[in-house]
Amino acid sequence: MADVWLSSLLTSSPQEGFELAIKLARMGVKYTQPSAEVRDRLRPQYGEDAAALIASSQVVAINFQTIAAANGYWRDVR
Repeated sequence: MADVWLSSLLTSSPQEGFELAIKLARMGVKYTQPSAEVRDRLRPQYGEDAAALIASSQVVAINFQTIAAANGYWRDVR
């Protein structure tokens, strides 16, 4: 995975920051399991597992905390 897709954590709004947090979580899964076939096969299992969905939400929340801090919590709230 040599493609550079993350050039900055800076975003113009909290909404963009949250979307970036989701992208980070998704890319983390993609780097961990590079096979799209395997990811597609596993998706129905974790998509119906409440604990797995909560864990996914926790990853997004942690990513969002990181992005919010990098953005100075959106520079004194616009």
